Amino acid sequence: MTDASLTPTASALPQAELDRLTDQLIERLKTVFDPEIPVDIYELGLIYKVDVSDEKDVAIDMTLTAPGCPVAGEMPGWVKDAVMTLEGVKSCTVDLVFEPPWDPSRMSDEAKLQLNMF
Repeated sequence: MTDASLTPTASALPQAELDRLTDQLIERLKTVFDPEIPVDIYELGLIYKVDVSDEKDVAIDMTLTAPGCPVAGEMPGWVKDAVMTLEGVKSCTVDLVFEPPWDPSRMSDEAKLQLNMF
């Protein structure tokens, strides 16, 4: 698992609902791939933070493998589109951040295995 924070702070949503939504969010994030690397953005460690409000507004901080990534302008939209397919999600904002800079140590073991990095 990556270092992404998927735990909302003090919420009025029941824990079971938060757990279900968290699992669904991870599932949806895993459908978005960096076009230059055959691994999803979640396993690559590109998702830095996911916050879910009591009203089910989702805010995501993510990064790119390189600041000059050719799909930098498109990838946040792909993430938003994937998240908005979840029933009950009211809105989604995706912000690109570059601190801390991404490096391969953020990848999950699954991603390293897929890229033969062991």
